[in-house]
Amino acid sequence: MIAVDPSLPTVEFGAAPQYPIESVDNALRVLLLLRKQPSLRQTDVSRYLGVASSTAHRLLAMLQYRGFVRQDAATRSYVTGPTLDDLAFGMLRRLDVRTIARPVLDRLNAELEETIHLGRLEGGDVHFIESIESSRALRVGSRLGRSMPAHCTSTGKVLLAQLTAEELLRLYPNEQLVQLTPQSIGTRSQLLEALADIRARGYASSEEESEDGVRSVAVALHSSRWPRLALNASTPVSRMTKETHRFILDALSRAAEELDQLLV
Repeated sequence: MIAVDPSLPTVEFGAAPQYPIESVDNALRVLLLLRKQPSLRQTDVSRYLGVASSTAHRLLAMLQYRGFVRQDAATRSYVTGPTLDDLAFGMLRRLDVRTIARPVLDRLNAELEETIHLGRLEGGDVHFIESIESSRALRVGSRLGRSMPAHCTSTGKVLLAQLTAEELLRLYPNEQLVQLTPQSIGTRSQLLEALADIRARGYASSEEESEDGVRSVAVALHSSRWPRLALNASTPVSRMTKETHRFILDALSRAAEELDQLLV
């Protein structure tokens, strides 16, 4: 039997919640314990948490139901499950794609002298996982780490255009949509019409739809290994002329093709 030291330190960040939920805390402590132990028995969990064996069994059963742990058929001990593995590998893939993409984004930033973003579609939001700001005095700020409603951004819209009608209806069950500015798309009907146009032309634009004074252009990547990623160049309204728009779109398209070849 594996010996579990009950004095192992717990991981804490910030102040304790005002209304803690003991069962949730115990389940999380079990997952944290798996960082130290390759496998756990029900008795190990019971002793570590200081709870009855029946309570430990219910905790492990729920974690197994959600895929966070699985029970080894031979030893009857519990090890990390597919859900936990997917979360870990997902974080590694996110770090990997930033590392691979960074040289391409650096060159694109130098060529355009505008702020460049790499975004990922996560449900109905777009999450910006990389950003390089323009070096110009008047520039669009970085959105690194931020999440925004996908339908309010060029990055989000170009990624939404890759989804099926069924997927879109699940994401947007209601007709009315949140707006970040008066220019944001405000209804599902308008969004579906806009997405049809984006599919036809192969890119998306934003005209002050996510932030006043900001215009942007985005193109989707088509890597099967890293799906639902898009490149975006954002500029102050005053600099986005028709000529600038064409220049940016050409540069984004070339960068997207290069990234698609790298992200295999």
